[in-house]
Amino acid sequence: MARLEGKVAIITGAAQGMGAAHAKKFIEEGAKVILTDLNEEKGQALAAELGENALFIKQNVTSEADWANVVTEAEAAFGPVNVLVNNAGITMAKSILQTTEEEYRRIVDINQVSVFLGMKAIIPSMQKAGGGSIVNISSMNGLVAGAIGYTDTKFAVRGMTKSAAIECAHYGIRVNSVHPGVIATPMIMQEDTKAAVEAFAQHIPLKRVAESEEVSNMVLFLASDDSSYSTGSEFVVDGGMTAQ
Repeated sequence: MARLEGKVAIITGAAQGMGAAHAKKFIEEGAKVILTDLNEEKGQALAAELGENALFIKQNVTSEADWANVVTEAEAAFGPVNVLVNNAGITMAKSILQTTEEEYRRIVDINQVSVFLGMKAIIPSMQKAGGGSIVNISSMNGLVAGAIGYTDTKFAVRGMTKSAAIECAHYGIRVNSVHPGVIATPMIMQEDTKAAVEAFAQHIPLKRVAESEEVSNMVLFLASDDSSYSTGSEFVVDGGMTAQ
């Protein structure tokens, strides 16, 4: 039996990259999937490719009204939601002195506030479903230092995950965070960055960057009933980087 048979999942930032990989994996495993993103063209194309069990909804994850609309449309299309993957996020690599207040607030809104809004919006639907699983995508920089702004928000996701896990446990809702390292997405494997990424990979204990599917396999595990006794925990997919 498919591991997500009968489950309804929302995945944010699903038009491309890791979010798209998660959506494909979920469809393969029997879920009905709502893909959300600001990139309407790519999101609609992917939903069409995935078939009748996929629905794309354009969403600004920093908008509480957009979150309410996504949940309403998801329930209308497929029923109460069992799984939320808070995947949408942005990166920023500037020093403190170079970072403007506007830039800092933007990354906080997209990487941190959106996760709060998503969890708040989805809990009532999961209560109707009789429980569920929330998977918050953090980063290895939610465990160790990295760029200002990005690191801050990814640590925040880790903390919110633990707080929500305790609060939601009696609802039968599990909440966990995933901490990817360097992933071979199209964005980082472009010709102008590929050589630098491959050189950096030699500092990773496993001597390579991860494929998106390797992160998707972890997200699938947490979304499925296979992880039924895991909540409030960090799941690291970084090739051993944070173990050094």
